Amino acid sequence: MTLLFTIGFLDIDWLDVVDVLLVTILLYQLYKVLTGSVALKIFVGFLSIYLLYLVVKALGMELLTIILGQFMGVGVLAAIILFQQEIRRFLLMIGKTTAFDNDKFFKGFPWRKNDNGNRLNLTPFIEAAKSLAGKNTGALIVFALSSELKMYAESGDLIDAVISKRLLLSIFNKNSPLHDGAVIIADGRIKAARCILPVTDSKDVPASMGLRHRAAIGLTEVTDSVVLVVSEETGQISLVRNGQVFRNLAAADLRSRLNHFLFDIEPKVHTEKSVSAA
Repeated sequence: MTLLFTIGFLDIDWLDVVDVLLVTILLYQLYKVLTGSVALKIFVGFLSIYLLYLVVKALGMELLTIILGQFMGVGVLAAIILFQQEIRRFLLMIGKTTAFDNDKFFKGFPWRKNDNGNRLNLTPFIEAAKSLAGKNTGALIVFALSSELKMYAESGDLIDAVISKRLLLSIFNKNSPLHDGAVIIADGRIKAARCILPVTDSKDVPASMGLRHRAAIGLTEVTDSVVLVVSEETGQISLVRNGQVFRNLAAADLRSRLNHFLFDIEPKVHTEKSVSAA
């Protein structure tokens, strides 16, 4: 390697610079995942115990070194258990930035299924959202993409029904026992209703957004799903993807955005967007 410069007894080359940059990026991404949650405080606690372990070991305090050493021995396993959600979010964040996550990458392969003929009909969702918004009736509709969302579907009532406007309106009717929760759409059918979604713990979500929006943001932070939200308070229609909220959508905007998010058709209408930290 070509020597760049020397600091004291340290010889710095290009590989060292690249190494430091990669570690900096890794730590920054880790900070983004942990910030705003209780996991950051747990991480700081682990780091403090580790620094204490190094100090007592250097001072030769044998008894305390043995006790802390036993704790540090299971530290990796304990960290995996405590930070399982944050680790999942971190790996998902990395996966979203790779070329393999791009659906266009696979389109040229012969085994890639062509879904153009079986494209999901968006009209029932558009019409149902308009009707629900006009009556200030809240709704939460999840469109599953690569993930089947089996765990979230099993948290509600499995339906496996044909999609229709009337059925969606019946589910989200305020007197329906299924209205409280999310409807999951997968494989062109209504898979489940009254499903429980993970709520985001981000502190950057505006106070004007209620529990439905926070649940939609939380799910899109950990999956590649697209979520349609109808606000019960304002009647506004929103779409959420990758933690980003596209608010106050008209019917044409909603169809354009859904075509873009679900079928990779470029949107023709640009609308207001608010971004929450993912």
